[in-house]
Amino acid sequence: MNEPTHPWPEDMLARLDHAATRTKTPTGAGHMVWRDWGSGPALVLLHGGSGSWRHWARNIEYFARDRRVLAPDLPGLGESDQPERPWTAIHVAGIVLQGILSILGPETKFDLAGFSFGGMLSGHISGMDGTRLRSVTLVGASGLKLTRDPSQLLRVRDKTGQEKIDGHRENLARLMIHDQAKIDDLAITIQDWNSDHNRFNSPPLGRAYTMQGFLERATCRLGGIWGDHDVTAWPHMQERVDYFATIPSFDFRLIPNAGHWVAYEAAEQFNPMLREMLDLAA
Repeated sequence: MNEPTHPWPEDMLARLDHAATRTKTPTGAGHMVWRDWGSGPALVLLHGGSGSWRHWARNIEYFARDRRVLAPDLPGLGESDQPERPWTAIHVAGIVLQGILSILGPETKFDLAGFSFGGMLSGHISGMDGTRLRSVTLVGASGLKLTRDPSQLLRVRDKTGQEKIDGHRENLARLMIHDQAKIDDLAITIQDWNSDHNRFNSPPLGRAYTMQGFLERATCRLGGIWGDHDVTAWPHMQERVDYFATIPSFDFRLIPNAGHWVAYEAAEQFNPMLREMLDLAA
């Protein structure tokens, strides 16, 4: 394995976990688990498919310095129970929104940023709440009816030891991280935990392509951050640029030399960029 960028990744994740306040909200078939850090204006972070709150491991502390940061495990992922049916993006987004409002209260305004599957849910939520949402930022969001080349991932659940580690590294390189030098021990640790706790097949929800209608009726500030080598968009990034240009005042930004999991791979660029976008919405 590479020399670890983050010594003892399990300790780092445990420290983040122990610093959080845990809350549960209903999914209809069980409960969603939320983690809550810091105080100040509320920022909700929704992770990607086959993921957990750990997708935001390199972002939480940065924003929790002066904001209240909420990060759930989305229904059927991480520690959260499955959602009740129907398993549609609109229904699951509604479950997440009700969880947010339950925790924050009916009057509290909030910002929302979502990665990949979480970005798709965030896009739906943007058109569901017109009074409390300050902004929605899509981060490599899925669910757009735009050209996407397929990604073939290795099966790793039946592997052990070094073979499993190598499989996670390969999958991170194929889908998540553009610069393979950035695939460190922390990224592999997060990928391993997330993979082992994935019980919900999220990709079919995105293929209903219902998000764009919600984005187009949103009244909050909208933006997006993509890595310019995100394999879910490359080499068709111009389609995203052109589509988002049709949404009035949509603030679309690219981070160079970064892939799909841009908030992790390029956290040094992503964190101040998202902060600037949130400040513009304040």
